[in-house]
Amino acid sequence: MSMTTALLTTEIPALSLVTRGKVRDIYNVDEARLLFVATDRISAFDVIMPNGIPDKGRVLTQISLFWFEKLRAIAKNHLITADVRTYPPILRPYADQLEGRSMLVRRVQIQPIECIVRGYLSGSGWKEYQKNGSVCGIKLPSGLRESDKLPEPIFTPSTKAESGHDQNISLPQAALIVGERLALQLQETSIKLYQAAADYARTRGIIIADTKFEFGLDAGGNLILADEVLTPDSSRFWDAATYEPGRAQDSFDKQFVRDYLETLDWKKEPPGPVLPDEVVEGTHAKYLEAYQRLTGKPLP
Repeated sequence: MSMTTALLTTEIPALSLVTRGKVRDIYNVDEARLLFVATDRISAFDVIMPNGIPDKGRVLTQISLFWFEKLRAIAKNHLITADVRTYPPILRPYADQLEGRSMLVRRVQIQPIECIVRGYLSGSGWKEYQKNGSVCGIKLPSGLRESDKLPEPIFTPSTKAESGHDQNISLPQAALIVGERLALQLQETSIKLYQAAADYARTRGIIIADTKFEFGLDAGGNLILADEVLTPDSSRFWDAATYEPGRAQDSFDKQFVRDYLETLDWKKEPPGPVLPDEVVEGTHAKYLEAYQRLTGKPLP
């Protein structure tokens, strides 16, 4: 397999850097706009690995663009354009870093809660259910197995931790942070987005077990879908053909990386170990397959 080299960091001296996240580099363009660039960095257990996954940033960006278009009847989003040719002239010299992996977006006031929707019982939700039969304060039927489909999707928000892990919270707790009206609007919009996406993905042989949305408010107080949307990094994608409740499922994301790291004598603290070629290639193939399955076409 021929793979391009991974882009681990961007350098755009013409703009000031707002932040380097686990995957995204975000730059100031002007008072109204930001530039989002998805690198090929990969993190696991909250640690960024020293080597990345080629094409990962392009896959994340192109999947987000696909969903922004598909779901815009449900929620407005922050995308202005992803066509590098229409970016401000100051960015032309950096086209090779930006092509296919960047978005020019509107500035919005990002809300301080993660909007998580779960359609299946997995991850931290499964752990909590085993302890007390509920997830984020939502009582669930007894006797559910790991990976079971829930009777209906549930909204399970969390706090955004500056460092360490986000904390799951209930809807009333979310209302204390953002206000009751907005909390209910976030719940309703998140569930609608998830349901529409999950119904579509099922026709492509993918189960979206859960996902995380980011929302902002524009100057008029309108709710705006922001950041990345329904990617393998922000969602659990399972292969419908091999889905079997009662166990953990294989997923279209960092599974290869996590499984490999679990075999090492590594304390899950920085620095992360270098990933071997076969783990990089296996993960690369999974990300590409997620894009091709969802969109029905090869990565541009």
